[in-house]
Amino acid sequence: MSVITILFVCLGDICRSPAAEGILRHLINQEVALKNVKVQSRGLGSWHVGQLPDACMRQAASQARPFI
Repeated sequence: MSVITILFVCLGDICRSPAAEGILRHLINQEVALKNVKVQSRGLGSWHVGQLPDACMRQAASQARPFI
């Protein structure tokens, strides 16, 4: 079975694309038929390399933790 790669891209890879990656990974983990899907996120620039995710995104993720 071939691997399907899905890449989410945003400006700095600290907000939207990592969130989308996490949500899709969660959904894939619930569906056995999708085990051949590889999910990644990347940013267009390197301005935020080594930084934590955006504070608003960290807060939203902590509130969503019970659901995803």
